[in-house]
Amino acid sequence: MATKKKGKKTSKPAKARKKIVTKKPASKKAPSRKPAASAKPAPKASAHNPWKAYAEQLATEMATTLKVMRAYPADQAAFQPHPRSGSAHQLFHTFGIEQEIALKAVKGTLTMPPNFPPPPATLAECISAFEKSAAAVVAAARAAKAEDHARTLPMFTGPGTMGQVPAGAIAGLMLADQIHHRGQLSVYLRMAGGNVPSIYGPSADEPW
Repeated sequence: MATKKKGKKTSKPAKARKKIVTKKPASKKAPSRKPAASAKPAPKASAHNPWKAYAEQLATEMATTLKVMRAYPADQAAFQPHPRSGSAHQLFHTFGIEQEIALKAVKGTLTMPPNFPPPPATLAECISAFEKSAAAVVAAARAAKAEDHARTLPMFTGPGTMGQVPAGAIAGLMLADQIHHRGQLSVYLRMAGGNVPSIYGPSADEPW
């Protein structure tokens, strides 16, 4: 009886299993923190001193006032445009008086009623007195302490009325009055036959 030869079974290669490789997320390294440098303390802001600004403004206005005073004809000291107006000589003296008040306000020595000096004999002497007193106010204001700007002093506050007014306000009033009377003097100057210089801008006699 013929025997059947059993053929060898060839095993088929197993399909390669795909391995799913899961990549682990790369670990983020925390940024290296450098030790903070020791912070330097901020410099202290210098306290505002209103006297400084006042001094610089006065120095500027003083130079302009001197220019107008020096332009006035020296032989017209008695000139007055109206019987109720003061003479040019009196007006020149006013500039010096105001600076005496301002100086005492800055120094804190102002008393009322003020003791005004007599007017100098000539316009030239009035100019010299104003220049010296104004320069003294500028120097005193530059050296004054900020807290003294609010120090109160006696001052006129109305017709026949006295009150306590901050020193800075008194000094500022004297500067404003100087500018006011300088405008008045520029009118005298024109009427007395002098040449009006540039003040805040060009004039007919000093164009830009």
